[in-house]
Amino acid sequence: MKRFLLPLVALLAYSCCQQAAPEADRPDPVDYVNTLGGTLSKYELSTGNTYPAVAVPWGAHFWTPQTGRNGDGWTYRYDATHIRGLKLTHQPSPWINDYGAFSIMPVTTGPVYEEDARASWFSHKAEKATPYYYSVYLADHDVTAELTPTAHAAAFRLTYPEGESFLVVDAFEGGHVELADPSTIVGYTVHNHGGVAEGFRNWFVVRSDMPFRACPSAENVALVTFPTAHGQKVHLQVASSFISQEQAFLNLEEVSAGFDAVKAAARAQWNQTLGRVEVWDGDLDHLRTFYSCLYRSLLFPRDISEINAEGERVHYSPHNGKVEKGYFYTDTGFWDTFRSLFPLLNLIYPEVSARVQEGLVNDFLESGFLPEWASPGHRGCMVGNNSASVVADAYLKGIRGYDIEKLWEAVLHGAHAVHPEASSTGRLGWEYYDSLGYVPCDVGIKENAARTLEYAYDDWCIWQLGLALGKSEQELAPYKAAAQNYRKLYDAEVGLMNGRAQDGSFRRPFSPLKWGGDFTEGNSLHYTWSVFHDVQGLMDLMGGADAFNAALDNVFVMPPKYDDSYYGFPIHEIIEMTVMGMGNYAHGNQPIQHMLYLYDWSGQPWKTQARVREVMEKFYSPWADAYCGDEDNGQTSAWYVFSALGFYPVCPGSGEYALGTPLFKKAVVHLPGGDLEIDAPANGADAFYVSALQLNGKAWPHNYLKHSDLVGGAQLSFDMSTQPSTRRGTAPANAPYSMSRNR
Repeated sequence: MKRFLLPLVALLAYSCCQQAAPEADRPDPVDYVNTLGGTLSKYELSTGNTYPAVAVPWGAHFWTPQTGRNGDGWTYRYDATHIRGLKLTHQPSPWINDYGAFSIMPVTTGPVYEEDARASWFSHKAEKATPYYYSVYLADHDVTAELTPTAHAAAFRLTYPEGESFLVVDAFEGGHVELADPSTIVGYTVHNHGGVAEGFRNWFVVRSDMPFRACPSAENVALVTFPTAHGQKVHLQVASSFISQEQAFLNLEEVSAGFDAVKAAARAQWNQTLGRVEVWDGDLDHLRTFYSCLYRSLLFPRDISEINAEGERVHYSPHNGKVEKGYFYTDTGFWDTFRSLFPLLNLIYPEVSARVQEGLVNDFLESGFLPEWASPGHRGCMVGNNSASVVADAYLKGIRGYDIEKLWEAVLHGAHAVHPEASSTGRLGWEYYDSLGYVPCDVGIKENAARTLEYAYDDWCIWQLGLALGKSEQELAPYKAAAQNYRKLYDAEVGLMNGRAQDGSFRRPFSPLKWGGDFTEGNSLHYTWSVFHDVQGLMDLMGGADAFNAALDNVFVMPPKYDDSYYGFPIHEIIEMTVMGMGNYAHGNQPIQHMLYLYDWSGQPWKTQARVREVMEKFYSPWADAYCGDEDNGQTSAWYVFSALGFYPVCPGSGEYALGTPLFKKAVVHLPGGDLEIDAPANGADAFYVSALQLNGKAWPHNYLKHSDLVGGAQLSFDMSTQPSTRRGTAPANAPYSMSRNR
């Protein structure tokens, strides 16, 4: 029996929902979200590597049920049978793991506190998981546990049976817990996996409306007991702070209104934020998938700033361990999220993007570098210098209200330096790159070709930002020239990008199927397309449009063979590619996710439309196996959100979006400058080809949309067909931006 078969009643309800509900009966956006999507994951195979985050958008602290042991990156797995606690978490990825975590667990089986002893059987049938509220029946303890969040706190409601009841507060290894009074537990956790300053602590307070007394436990665990009547509800107010114990008590104010009020406010906040985008569809699963992906796109980066007693916005700096003023956003990897997550914020949530940029200024002031992978400080993970893209795209799209000159200083510094402790921050190999135009493959720097390709794009971003800031031609000339460095890795003999030695020779033997080595979590078939800013230049290198299209086609039709000799075993990204039935296309990882749109440059946009729709329908769902690889801080979700609207930011910084195919018959994006309306009335499962497009009532023959044409509000009208249009968008003038075309 398949895991996700629906009961008959649900199937009947689902069938009824295939006809779009009347407007008055439409559920709120948050009601479509499945927070359990992507949780059927494990080390060997990711279907998202997510956990059900109970949070507010971009909140400082998330909560989640914990099925794994303390410190296990797979904190919640859909196929687990036991819950060990309700955990405060900051984990952006199981591969990065967590920091500042602690957990709470109601117990009735005696004075037990060790995580295995206190664990309880649970069932998804007695679990309700939403972005703003979570409840679960803990069978071993006959307790229903509920929680609802704010940015820095949470309210709990625990329904106990009759008898002597207990509560466990676990600060994890190295933490400290103590009783401040008969209704208050205080403590701190030092649990982390890197990226924190010396002396890091997450201070917390747990206040109960039921007086309790202490039981013997451990330094890092509090075990308290109290008598309860059958069905008695015990309310907890829980808050934490990276700043101080006093600040944690201040943060309790966020939940002072009581459980139901906090729940209603969190629900309203999600509906307001998700409601920036309205979509209509007769397919209920499309709506569930869309809003679940939008939810994932609104979690990271998180804002860890707090409001102090003087009403000032301040933050604990993970770089220097001090309390500093202003916003601070963290828990994101720019290698993933520069591609579509940050462009999504720039388009739909520009006020958040402005605060993120302010936070980046603080990053630079406090550490001397912009982050590349932050959790909460600089982490040594992935490649590239894509902070340049995040800064440039925001400014070039009109985001203001922060010190852009300081960020200009920051991007220039990061282009010619590497962090002394986190080699992924700045540019590892910058000395070689600046002198040779590439990072060589024979100097001991891994993933050198991937670094070179991303550095070239990042240099283009610096050049574009400098032009907008009015910097001199002399200052910008090196970056303009370096934006063409991708050419130095094109190996004409094999027709793909390749690693290159100091003496200029290309790596031999060469295998296009070899993952890793010169590339990052992919192979040359994936990374060759990482010339976001000059697709025309890449096409010219490959011999023109016909050769370019043939090379694109080949990725999809070749068998999913691979060479895993660099790793010594097939990493999960490899397996995820092989099982998806789309050749060597690996949508489960980020380097190739934009590739589907490149036919827009080569005169065959109908292939983009077909492939994009295939990926949306085949690789995404609202269920526990929601994704075809790591979700990665909203990037893979933001890909879906953009693609479902009908366009995608292949080249952040260009001010353009490549045209795809809208998923819905109608969508409205409520932008601050006016509504963006997207109509495709003939859209359907087989009618995914774009035969014509009107922008504000006028024919639009191009394969791109300009940000400037959308941000003030616009009307997009798509004519859809079951047959490809081999005339629309085929002229070179219809292609999106390329540096080589100088447009």
